[in-house]
Amino acid sequence: MNYRKWMLGMLVVLLCLPLGFSGAKAAAVQITLELDGTTLTGDVPPYITSSNVTMVPISLISQGLKAGVSWNQSSKTVTITRGEQILKLTSGTKTALVNEASVALDTSVQIKQGRVMVPIRFVSEQLGLQVLWNQATRHITLISGSSEPQPQQPSGPDTPTLPEEPSVPEPSSQPVPTLPGNGTAKAMKGAWISTVFNLDWPSTSSAGKADKQKQEFAVLLDKLKAVGFNAVYVQVRPSADSLYPSELMPWSKFLTGTQGKNPGYDPLAYMVAAAHERGMEFHAWFNPFRAATDASTSGLASNSVAKAHPSWIVNAGSKLYINPGIPEARQEIMDTVMEVVKGYDVDGVHLDDYFYPSNVAFADDAAYKAYNPKGIVSKGDWRRDNINEFVRQLGEQIHNVKPSVSYGISPFGVWRNSKVDSTGSDTKAGVSAYDDMYADVRTWIKQDWIDYVAPQIYWSLSFETARYDKLVDWWVKEVEGTDVKLYIGQAAYKVGASDQKAEWQSGQQIINQLKYNEKYKEVAGSIMFRANDIVVRDPFGLSSLLTFYFQS
Repeated sequence: MNYRKWMLGMLVVLLCLPLGFSGAKAAAVQITLELDGTTLTGDVPPYITSSNVTMVPISLISQGLKAGVSWNQSSKTVTITRGEQILKLTSGTKTALVNEASVALDTSVQIKQGRVMVPIRFVSEQLGLQVLWNQATRHITLISGSSEPQPQQPSGPDTPTLPEEPSVPEPSSQPVPTLPGNGTAKAMKGAWISTVFNLDWPSTSSAGKADKQKQEFAVLLDKLKAVGFNAVYVQVRPSADSLYPSELMPWSKFLTGTQGKNPGYDPLAYMVAAAHERGMEFHAWFNPFRAATDASTSGLASNSVAKAHPSWIVNAGSKLYINPGIPEARQEIMDTVMEVVKGYDVDGVHLDDYFYPSNVAFADDAAYKAYNPKGIVSKGDWRRDNINEFVRQLGEQIHNVKPSVSYGISPFGVWRNSKVDSTGSDTKAGVSAYDDMYADVRTWIKQDWIDYVAPQIYWSLSFETARYDKLVDWWVKEVEGTDVKLYIGQAAYKVGASDQKAEWQSGQQIINQLKYNEKYKEVAGSIMFRANDIVVRDPFGLSSLLTFYFQS
């Protein structure tokens, strides 16, 4: 009897073995690649590193991508050449040289099974190819030329950098879209393009190279359009300087490396035309009151506001600001905006949240005494009135000249906390637009001084201090019954960032936020910060997740 029980038990174990080992036998599907429909193979299978970067053998680069490849064993450096592009990647070094310009990498060269392995997305995009990743099939599609693929699956287990000097795609004949207003489909699909510190465009390696800057911008637009974006918000006044020929401001140093130096072309004219050729809206983004990103004036041009009008400048937190309390200073800023409105076919004028700087002393006692004709008792109320006058007057000037130009502002996402003001949001933010930046956004909305508001709600759906959903709820109520559209500013830059918590370690956070926006007809779309974080860094295939969402 015991023997029979033992045999029966063994039989049960044997019958269960296939089930128990099925998971172990089902090894991960091997990564496959293709270039323009042709399968690519190397002598070592591709793999994904712990930092989420896909590595391939250099034989695939030389044979599949038809690039020149050489390996220096003593320096452990691989050199890849194709056309005018020269890439150098060294084992153990988290930077690459792209035409002698240093570019940061998550992963450089690795040696596996005696083979030299390189990051496929970085190399491919530097050589002018588009890269798509299908998570379900673990398949990488490389596309050359100027075609605009429509990926349906999450893309990219790599972190690329901006491609250099690809061919400029032929202009599109598509008309500029007319975006519907409140209560319609989520029409606005915008992306901020930062020029300050050369964050999104132009690259530092393109300084003074007009053709290269045009090529980079064309590629950036094509990538954004391929994802589904229909508008760009481009920073044309990053620090009291300009990306267009101005009679009031110096040329931006981010074009040539030197403030005041002519880049040899009109970047704004090119960018507006390039966006419209692709059927995309172009909104000129102005940082109104920042005069310089540091306290030094040595590198500023002679016609910089900090040198031409030093009495207008306040040094706050080792940065230079134009004092909003001086009416003449405010008017000159408005004049710089009107240069663009009058001179260019822009679809909109956009202001960011840089009004008064928060959490720093701002020395404006003298201005408070000298420029207070209304006799406002509280300095805080006086500061808010200064910004209110600026917002109101600028809107009037824009609409008097070109009524069709959309005028909007992206304030800090928390107007006021409910603990301070019962009509504020259910948040506990350490800073608020009203109390710290002196931005009385509620008044701008209720008075219809602006056409849209795009609060920067840069927090997750689970961040209790300032939850995304609670803030969307609050802003929806603010625009109810007005003619002001509501776009939501979203933090694409946080996705996959090493300093962010688990909720941002997936592109699904942004998708879930977009789905939450669908609850309200008042939410007429969103603007995402920043362009390169979506289509260049592309963490966890964010760009293709967005494509799939926009097309569904």
